[in-house]
Amino acid sequence: MTNAVLRYSTLISNLKAVMLENIRIILVETSHTGNMGSAARAMKTMGLSNLYLVNPLIQPDSHAIALSAGASDVIGNAKIVNTLEEALAGCELVIGTSARSRTLSWPMIEPRECGERCVKASSRSPVAIVFGRERVGLTNEELQRCHYHLYIPTNPEYGSLNLAMAVQLVSYEIRMEYLAAQEQSEKTASPEYGESEYPPIEDMERFYQHLEQVLGESGFIRKAHPGQIMNRLRRLYTRARPEMQELNILRGILTSMEKWAKK
Repeated sequence: MTNAVLRYSTLISNLKAVMLENIRIILVETSHTGNMGSAARAMKTMGLSNLYLVNPLIQPDSHAIALSAGASDVIGNAKIVNTLEEALAGCELVIGTSARSRTLSWPMIEPRECGERCVKASSRSPVAIVFGRERVGLTNEELQRCHYHLYIPTNPEYGSLNLAMAVQLVSYEIRMEYLAAQEQSEKTASPEYGESEYPPIEDMERFYQHLEQVLGESGFIRKAHPGQIMNRLRRLYTRARPEMQELNILRGILTSMEKWAKK
């Protein structure tokens, strides 16, 4: 085996290892520890291990360990954070689960496309799939932090899925796409990932804050009556999905406008 082939083989092995590690399953304000354990079990059966618990109403306990059925390591290594922002730090792609229609529609995907997008993006940086509270799901504000909303097309006459079932379905699609990508990478001469670099979610949040500030100072947004302008702009830029360089251009435009206004 030549050095070049050996280096490529090592690169592919490292890429495979990173892909699944970069996929975060995030549970927001889970109220039953048994659901934590069942979700951990669903994850581990599909090779996922990166679990985040956002402000859980009850800390993981022996019941969570029991229902994890051998996935106690996923529970034990779960990262417990206070806010969704902490759980999403550094993520390039964020997908939020939503079982109901919202006033302001958002780009929607189904589990199969979710798996495809997650595996492709996870070769470059962390990605997150966010699951909401057992009874009420995610808030509109939380969903607006996501690039896509994930919808599971269940039976319209009976669409009841518990949290662990939803995690299992999504984890399965990620696993299938991961195996397909693994097979493809072994057949091709070079990986097909990483054409574009996208900004992490916190950079997008700083852009939205900057944009709102400039629009407020210019009088385009009235602070007393802001309306839905920022929500609609969030949807616009989420749909456009600016790359890192494009985001830098947008931030530069805003800074230039601020300097011009001061003159």
